[in-house]
Parts: sequence; structure tokens; C-alpha cells
Amino acid sequence: MASIDEQAWGTTLLARQHLLSPVDEDAIEVLDRCVGMQAQDPRAPFYGLWSRIAGFEHSELDDLLNEREVVRMALLRSTIFLVDAEDARWIRPLAATSLEAEIRTVHRKRLDSADPAAIIDVAADLLRDGPMSGEHLRGALLTEFPGEPPATLVAIARCGLPLVQVPPRGTWSGGGGVRYALFDDWVGPGEPAIAGEDAVRELIRLYLRGFGPASVASVQSWSGLTGLRPVMAAMEAEWELERLDGPDGIELYDLDGLPRGGGEPAPARLVAPFDHVVVAHADRRRVIDEELFRRTQVPNGISPGFVLVDGRVAATWKRTGTAAGEDVAVDYLVSVPASRRRAVETEVQRLSAWCA
Repeated sequence: MASIDEQAWGTTLLARQHLLSPVDEDAIEVLDRCVGMQAQDPRAPFYGLWSRIAGFEHSELDDLLNEREVVRMALLRSTIFLVDAEDARWIRPLAATSLEAEIRTVHRKRLDSADPAAIIDVAADLLRDGPMSGEHLRGALLTEFPGEPPATLVAIARCGLPLVQVPPRGTWSGGGGVRYALFDDWVGPGEPAIAGEDAVRELIRLYLRGFGPASVASVQSWSGLTGLRPVMAAMEAEWELERLDGPDGIELYDLDGLPRGGGEPAPARLVAPFDHVVVAHADRRRVIDEELFRRTQVPNGISPGFVLVDGRVAATWKRTGTAAGEDVAVDYLVSVPASRRRAVETEVQRLSAWCA
């Protein structure tokens, strides 16, 4: 069985995520390779694509959203993703199990007497007339289910229905509250390209292509799916996956035949808030120690941007208001030599100019 050391493991991740060298590709191609991007911060995917694509412009992603080629919606782990609309069509059914579990284990307990299935049916009827603001949907559901917690009513609709968060929210300059539409009404009706175990296997392939080599725990943590070990073992037995001996004996899987990184240097990079290079998977040790990651977390769940130095998280960044407008502020978490700080400052200036 082949093996991979810590440095090559981390370098491979950064290479597959285009964080060693930005690519000159269309935004939707890179978005597909990253299997979507976490997007509860509406601007996070813009920063994620800026860090990966040479010459990326805000308008490219705005156009994809307005033309309905990509969507923002609750998918894996009940988290808001920005994803290719046609991928969302087959990934959403895979996410349904965890979304339904969220209704049973979290939201139902907060109801007085209403039936979640009835709430979902009423919400579907309301949304058939076209997009509705979150406030309007909340009020309309409260009229039908008086005395129930309004936020819980909307949360059950969000979990039980394939709801898209439509522009202008989610575009670079778009603001305002959330507006919901039913997926098929917004994108157009159609059948998922794949379903069942074929879809599960395809999701595993996509994750490993963008984030591998990875442990079973990491695939499950990122996807919110369980019971993937026998599926991945079967894919290995069919010569589709390769099993590797990782650092400290951790068992890793990768797509057979994909190249893996070596010892090439990793440049300074500013990556997005909630970027999946750092969050939402069990193998984040490739880029950050767990204790350091905990220091970046805050009670409200808001993620900072992350600063990579020599391929590892060394600082966080955020946009701040100043007398002259907005700036990008960096907060170092570890000691970083002056030469590396200069490289970070170059990235800060580049991001500041792009934001402006």
C-alpha cells in the first residue's frame, strides 16, 4: 500500500484547490471542482473564487446567479452552498436525510402542536405563486399556524423543501433579506442526472478529486452522510479508489491515478470565510492544528477569512471599515517571519484593490 507524508498531503490539497497557482478558467468550472462553496456569508464564494482564479471578476459570479446557472440553497449538512444548479438537482436528494433529521431532532421539539408535514405543504402552496421574502413567508405561515415559533416554521420549510435563495441577495453588491423560491420554479423542472448509490459514489468521487486524499471520516464530515466506509471499500475493490497509509497511520482514500503533491513551496494566500480547505472536514490537520482552529471560532458561528503561510493557517483576515472606506485587517495567530509577512501584505493589498 502506498503512503503519503504530512507535507505532501497538504500540498496535494492546495494544488487540487488551485491555491498553489491560480488558474485561468471559468468560475463555474472551478466551483464544480470545489463541489460548491459554503455561502451563508453571501460574499464568501466571491473571495473563494478570487483566491483560485487569475483575473476573476465579481460580475462573472453575479451573472451566473442572475442567469440561474448557480444557486444558493441548503444542501449538505443543512448548510447554505453556492453550487452549479444541475449538481444541486442531484445533490439535494442526498442531503434530504440529514435535513429531515434536523426537523425531527431540532425543530419539531420547538413546536406546540403543528405537524411539520402540514407546515411543509402550506409553504409549498405559498411559494408556487413565486419568490417570497423570508419575512413574508414567516408571516404567512404564522397566519396558518398561530402561536408557533415563526423562525421554526421557516426552518421546517427550508429543510423540507428544495428552496433557493434568489438574487439580489448573494450577488456582490446585492443586499436585503432572504427571498425564497422553489428549486424547480427557479431553475426549471428536470430529473436528477443520477440517484441512489450512483449519486453517493459520484459525490465521493467529486470530494476526492477536489480534496483528496481523504479519510472516510472527512468525507462523512463534509457531506453529512454516514455509512460510507463500505461504499468506499467497494470502490477500492473495483479499482476505482486507492487506499493510502497517511501520517500517523491514518487510512486515506484517493481516486486512482490522480497526481499528488511533492515539496513545492506554497505561496501566501488569503482564503474565504468558511472555506472548505479549513472547515467542515475531519482532515483539516493538513492546513491547521485543531487547537489553532478552535481559536478562530466564535460563539455566533461566523467564520473569519484564513491566511495561509507556507501552506498552513497562520492568521485570519476580515474586512473592516476605516475613515477612508474599507480595509482588510490581518490577525496573526502564530509567529511569522518578516519576509512572509511582506508576502501576506502583498496579498492583502491585492484583495483590497479587488474589493474596491
